[in-house]
Amino acid sequence: MSKSFQDPLIINELKTKIHMLASEFGSRKIRICHVCGTHEYTISHWGIRSLLPSNVEVIAGPGCPVCVCPNEDIEQSIWLAKNGYTLTTFGDMSRVPSNQGSLLTARAKGADIRVVYSFLDAIKLATNNPKQKIVFFAIGFETTAPTVAIELVNQRVPSNLFILSSHRLVPPAMKILLEQPDISLDGFIAPGHVSAITGYGVYEPISDEHHVPIVVAGFEPADVMLGILAILQQLFHSRSKTENLYSRVVTREGNKTAWAAMEKAYSIFDAKWRGIGVIPSSGFELATQFSQYNIREKEEIPITSGTDIPKGCRCADVMLGKIYPEGCKLFNKTCTPESPVGPCMVGNEGTCAIHAKYGGHLDLID
Repeated sequence: MSKSFQDPLIINELKTKIHMLASEFGSRKIRICHVCGTHEYTISHWGIRSLLPSNVEVIAGPGCPVCVCPNEDIEQSIWLAKNGYTLTTFGDMSRVPSNQGSLLTARAKGADIRVVYSFLDAIKLATNNPKQKIVFFAIGFETTAPTVAIELVNQRVPSNLFILSSHRLVPPAMKILLEQPDISLDGFIAPGHVSAITGYGVYEPISDEHHVPIVVAGFEPADVMLGILAILQQLFHSRSKTENLYSRVVTREGNKTAWAAMEKAYSIFDAKWRGIGVIPSSGFELATQFSQYNIREKEEIPITSGTDIPKGCRCADVMLGKIYPEGCKLFNKTCTPESPVGPCMVGNEGTCAIHAKYGGHLDLID
């Protein structure tokens, strides 16, 4: 990556332009939402919020895939690991708390749970252990969903490997945020990684229907600052379109190979998002032709009744952009990265975990 994307002179030039344009709005508050944990990392790590004028606010939406994974899916994964299956999943997912504890606590009690780096690791484990029943707990947005889909479509998944799908789609969540009666949003910074797969065209119906600027941005500080400036420019000129500022990675059509595999491998359903509720057409489940790999079709997995968010935890409000993590009474007290109470305190993309490590308003650029 060119150092120009981190050049303080360029960033300060963008800062000056943002302040000048923001002054044209007077006392009007401009609220911009992003839906990507990596964007929140960039914003917090580089102290971008401290560079913005007082009437421009950037809030974090539900951009962390392990954070939005519903409690019941985690309980299902724990049950499988306790009942004859070897469960494989990503490291961050293993630490997310549920009403039955986390996968790590279940492993400490004897459940067979393995941390893997990719679906290919789960395939290798199943191939090398043909008599063992393996489950891959599949989480993530459109970025990780193709890795499972491509292997299924190309018939490279062994018969002893099953899938517990908890994949989610980002655009439906963006629409839900715009429809919240107590949240007023003026623009979106769309997620760069997701957009590399989906293409920026998927956001055009949202910007057209809801009359809101949507800007696809990369992950360097200059990328984010440029994204904020572009949204302000659209608002100033009374425009509301989808704009791609990450053309070095993102196209309008996205990754056609990945999309083709996902369309064959998955069916879309109304999915539950932790702390948010059911969002229409926002989840990927395995298509009927791949039902032999769907562990939910093979097993009747019991789940207990319980709330997605523990008492006192405000992760739901954090994911909906209603508060910053510092607004939760548990933040960095009862709930810490070492002992998370809520899902947002887990992993590299959890908003609370990022704020606990970097703070929300660090000023790292003079």
